[in-house]
Amino acid sequence: MEQLPAVADRRLSLGLAGRLARPRLTPLARREARHGLLFISPWIVGFLLFTLFPMIATFAFTFLNVTLAQDEPLQFVGLDNYVQLFNDDRVWDSLFVTLKFAALWLPVSVLVPFLVALGLNSRFVLGSHLFRALFFLPFVVPFVAGVLVWQQTLSDDGWFNEVLKLVGWQDPPSWLFSATWIYPAMVIMGIWGIGAGIVINLAGLRGIPTELYEAARIDGAGSWAQVRNVTIPLMSPILFYTLILGVIEVLQYFLVPLVLKNGTGEPAGATMFYNLNLYLTFFNYQQMSYGATMAWFLFAIALLATLILFRLSRRYVYYAGER
Repeated sequence: MEQLPAVADRRLSLGLAGRLARPRLTPLARREARHGLLFISPWIVGFLLFTLFPMIATFAFTFLNVTLAQDEPLQFVGLDNYVQLFNDDRVWDSLFVTLKFAALWLPVSVLVPFLVALGLNSRFVLGSHLFRALFFLPFVVPFVAGVLVWQQTLSDDGWFNEVLKLVGWQDPPSWLFSATWIYPAMVIMGIWGIGAGIVINLAGLRGIPTELYEAARIDGAGSWAQVRNVTIPLMSPILFYTLILGVIEVLQYFLVPLVLKNGTGEPAGATMFYNLNLYLTFFNYQQMSYGATMAWFLFAIALLATLILFRLSRRYVYYAGER
């Protein structure tokens, strides 16, 4: 009985030594590892030079007084940039504009591609491949060119308002010059480019086993019951993926208001999005440190929103391999 602790200690030490000992690579494995590192080295260099190093530099900028002209000597300012940010009404106004547009755009960006894909996946729709190509086609059009086309389309005398007059709306809204209607106008532009979302949702729908629908029909489920009990649960990872991308994209919403209003924020500040304000701070006002502080604040918001969504996904997103 007295020898048991010694035997146990010896077994424990042998087990730890076995775990800590690194397996020796064969010459073939070492050669493959070198080749793998060689092939990914351009990506590693690009990541270090154009992603990691700029991120570290911008984080350092938040504690300095860097400007493009640098009229004052470079010095450490501590948390002054963060204090200025939290007391800046322009920052909070632009953030509110972004969140207000997000509340309108996110449900549309998630539901519309899903519903269109659901329609294209129906066995009653003929030529679904043609429709899929037509829906995806606007996605490959240069973005600025598409915005300029829609700027003319949604103008007061554009064909969109002319069509509304033909169907009985005699006094259509001024889409691009009204603080109320500018957000629906930008949502219409966004719907025009949802082709990628449709393709992703359509791929997810066609990955659902048909046996599940057959079993649901045998149990007496109608069309809506099949969608609610089969389609939506199995599509929830795709919808969640679309939502995450939508949140990140809407927080970075920038190019449409820049092209439409040349970055002025008109009408009445309704298009002064946070990322547009960030762009103006960097390049127009040349306040590099303050702009970097705004960028890291936006990163913190996006990270927090993503973490919250991932936390909620445990309750609402179904993964077949986990449950």
